[in-house]
Formats: sequence, C-alpha cells, structure tokens
Amino acid sequence: MTHLRIRTPEGVEFALPLAGPVIRAAAYLIDVAIAMAATFVLSILLSVVSLASRDLASGLIQVGFFVVPILQGVLLEWFWNGQTLGKRALKIRVVDAEGLRLRPHQVVLRNLLRAIDFLPAFYLVGGAATLLTRSGQRLGDVAARTVVVRIPSPVSPNLDPILGHRFNSLRSHPHLAARLRQSINAQEAGVALAALARRDQLDPADRVRLFAEIASGFRERVPFPSDIDEALADEAFVRNVVELLYRPSGTLADAPQDGMSRLGGR
Repeated sequence: MTHLRIRTPEGVEFALPLAGPVIRAAAYLIDVAIAMAATFVLSILLSVVSLASRDLASGLIQVGFFVVPILQGVLLEWFWNGQTLGKRALKIRVVDAEGLRLRPHQVVLRNLLRAIDFLPAFYLVGGAATLLTRSGQRLGDVAARTVVVRIPSPVSPNLDPILGHRFNSLRSHPHLAARLRQSINAQEAGVALAALARRDQLDPADRVRLFAEIASGFRERVPFPSDIDEALADEAFVRNVVELLYRPSGTLADAPQDGMSRLGGR
C-alpha cells in the first residue's frame, strides 16, 4: 500500500502518499541530533546546579536525556500540525488515520511509545512494524491511530471548469483574504477543490452538508464582515475561498504548500 486513501461520508475521496521507512528514519536522525544538541545545552546550564549538588545535576541530566526528545516531538508535532524539524526538512507529516484533525492525545501517545518501538535496539520493533502494517505504521502510530505521509508537490489544476471567472466578493477585503490564505494548508485546499470538482456527483443533501462543513471550518479562521459573509451560501463561500487560494495572483505558486489535516485545522 503506497497511499492512505480517505473517503468522507459525503463520498469525496482523496489520497495521501505514505512516507517510507527510509525517509522516516532520516527525519528521526535529524530530530535525534537536535535533541542531543538541546541536551548538551541543558547540561551546560545545569553545571551551575553541580556546584551545589553533583548528584542532583547528574540526575537532572539523565532525566533530560529521556525527556527532551519526547517533549520535542510532542510540542513540535502539535504546534506544527504533525511535523518536527526533521519531518519538515524532509517534507513528511503525521496525520490522523481517518483524515480528521490531529488531536493532543494522539501526539502524546505516539511519542511516548517510541520507547517500545526502539526495543530491543536501533528501532527494530518499530521498523518491523512499519514493514508489516498496511499503512507503514510503527506501534506508536497503531496505538494513536496516526499515519506518516509525504507532502506532495503542488500540481496546478485546470480551474476554469470548476471556478470559472465569477466575481469574488472576498477580494474586497484584501487584508482578511491574505490572513485566510495563510491559515489554510494545502490538504484543506485540496479537499475543498475536490468537493467543488465533484459537487454534481453528490446527493443534494450530502452536497449541502459537505459544503456546510467545509465553509464552517473556513469561516472560523477569519471572520468576514456580515454583509459579505451572509450574502454567500456555503458552496459559494467555499468557491470564493478556493479561488483565493489557487488564484492569489494568477498562479499556483503562492498557494499553500503544506499541511495534512482534513478540515478545521489549527
């Protein structure tokens, strides 16, 4: 299995390329190097404590050796939406296995279980699990229901049949439009674009629910003036947002470049 395939209840399907064990190992080594550097800096700072108690300083350094890598993984994956420095450098990301928003307990659980995946040495348990599971999950991912995927390079779609060249009222507030573009990642933009492309294939009730959900997620990011927002139906609002994302200045170059959460994001 090379892709994680996610299908929404409304029938919209999208696929995310899975990250292989080699690229994941390389990202992990980058994170380990950064954690070791942070631990070294911590040991220097704790040298002051050693003046009062050498045993206390030694104990704190030992605790830091185990805590810093876990804390680094938890904080970065949460605040960077599934990425650490290593993952960001190699363009991979942790996502929920069902395409939902990544939740705090998932981030904490997958990082705590690294200790088991590392057993008996050199990540043998975790490495074997990635080869045996269909979605390339280590034990921490299985327990947390997460998957690591590659961030695909953006490909310029043919937007004319989908968006046309209608007036976009959101552009009358360029500062709000710019804030909205910055808050939406590429995966969210892709889901919205796919929904627009397949809207005529959806059951009318499913179509209404799908665009209501997507529009609600976008509206929560940046509130537009009521005279603009209330004049747009959910589907029209989504169309205008997608047009902003993919036609910011007539090209896709400025469209969002990363992100793998489904809807609502952070």
